[in-house]
Amino acid sequence: MLDSNFNAKLGDFGLARLVDHGKQSQSTVLAGTMGYMAPECGTTRKASKETDVYSFGIVALEIACGRKPIVVNMERDQINIVEWVWKLYGEGRVIEAADPKLCGDFDEKQVERLIIVGLWCAHLDCVMRPSIQQAIQVLNFEVPVPILPSKFPVATYSAFAVSFSKFSDNNTGSNRGQSKPSANGYSSQFTTSSTTDS
Repeated sequence: MLDSNFNAKLGDFGLARLVDHGKQSQSTVLAGTMGYMAPECGTTRKASKETDVYSFGIVALEIACGRKPIVVNMERDQINIVEWVWKLYGEGRVIEAADPKLCGDFDEKQVERLIIVGLWCAHLDCVMRPSIQQAIQVLNFEVPVPILPSKFPVATYSAFAVSFSKFSDNNTGSNRGQSKPSANGYSSQFTTSSTTDS
């Protein structure tokens, strides 16, 4: 999308909204591109500031790493950009995620900040995501980079997990707690609590 001065702007064409002046906007059918939608969209079917922040984080990672969010023909641990970069972050090698086409010709501190902000915004727990203002402050070197968990957080959906577990127990008796692939490329753990290190 371009503004009146032909400056590039980001836009989400996957959200169809019905707007009535004086009333709150209402989402109709939520749709979007795989990899850019926050994982909670699959269960809540709603857009929010937090889901917008998630998408911003994915775009930041895409710019820094020079690849799409989901690449199915890559190694298993590299298919999803967030999981792959988070692993490098936990190993202290996050700068290795930088776009190889740059051939190392970039400011490492700037790229490192962009990558870490991308991970922060794409945190699976929407409560842990920053506001856009906080993200911009880090990118502008106004505040230090956040310290994220060294291990990739596990997505949990409590209400869905309970019903899924009951269904699994009644049918197979052995599926509780197993990872299931989801449409956004994550393996979501069906448990009733989140487990991340601090």
